[in-house]
Amino acid sequence: MSPSLRRIVRGVIALAIVFVLSVLGYKLAGWSWTDSLYMVVITISTIGYGEIGPMTPGLRLFTVLVIVCGLTASGYALGGLFQLALVGEVENYLGQRRMLHEIEHLQQHTILCGYGRTGHILSDELHREGERFVVIECDERAVAEARQVGYLVIAGDATEEATLEAAGIQRARCLVTALPDDAANVFITLTARNLNAQLRIIARGEQLTTQKKLVQAGADRVVLPAAIGGLRMAAMVTRPSTVEFLELVAGHSSMDVELDEFVIAAEAQLVGKTVEQAEARRRHGLLVVAVKRADGKLMFNPDASFVFAPNDIVIVMGKVDDIKRFRGECGRGPGS
Repeated sequence: MSPSLRRIVRGVIALAIVFVLSVLGYKLAGWSWTDSLYMVVITISTIGYGEIGPMTPGLRLFTVLVIVCGLTASGYALGGLFQLALVGEVENYLGQRRMLHEIEHLQQHTILCGYGRTGHILSDELHREGERFVVIECDERAVAEARQVGYLVIAGDATEEATLEAAGIQRARCLVTALPDDAANVFITLTARNLNAQLRIIARGEQLTTQKKLVQAGADRVVLPAAIGGLRMAAMVTRPSTVEFLELVAGHSSMDVELDEFVIAAEAQLVGKTVEQAEARRRHGLLVVAVKRADGKLMFNPDASFVFAPNDIVIVMGKVDDIKRFRGECGRGPGS
């Protein structure tokens, strides 16, 4: 229990004791229970409508004592309440300032618009992968939930330029708009593209007809959850084992196998080597699934004579630790 909360509890207990003793005091002076209760209430609350019964000198001194003790206990409890509110506001303000300061220094990060069901899953996955990202959300409950987890959050409307700029859109690498509102996703995509021409934009669409609009607005990729769900269920009927394997890989199951990718640096050891010379399978137990050339051409299942080049994106499948070791030994240059 915080010190402020303990102070409130102690103040309330003290006030209750003063209240009970005061009522008993007036009762012993010969007043009725109702009159005693009424007198204590108007005395401690400082309303002071006036005495409602005979007041002897001793009873007047008792009334003064009731006023002093009642006001002291009330002030002590209210002080704790104000302190609790003030500390909460100050901590909230300082927390927001620290968060904004951290966002201002982000580079090549991802901006996620929407912290609904899709945004929640996406945030957890980005966090698991160690990606730097900022969430934009206008719902207060969702904002509080994201902050409680420890994510960087901008409370605001993602369709507003000022909100996107506060999230560092000019310095961002990618933007994902995952709202369930197609019109909002189109508007966010258009606004984001105007603010950063180099930004990679991934947009969610509910309707098939929205895909073309999102692409025209500037989206690089469009995800249609309904279409993907339908295709996945169809595959479960026609190719159940294949789907099960893909789900094990994509779901990071106990198999500890995943698909991953990395960019070959210009000075990396892989540059100029063939797939056979890289010995990904023999030394690391990995499968080179595909390679995406710098010009965007995708080479699926490259043969043993395929030669790696700078800025190639290598897609491999295997155990997580083996992928990290292969990337560390071959994907980077000496000393990097």
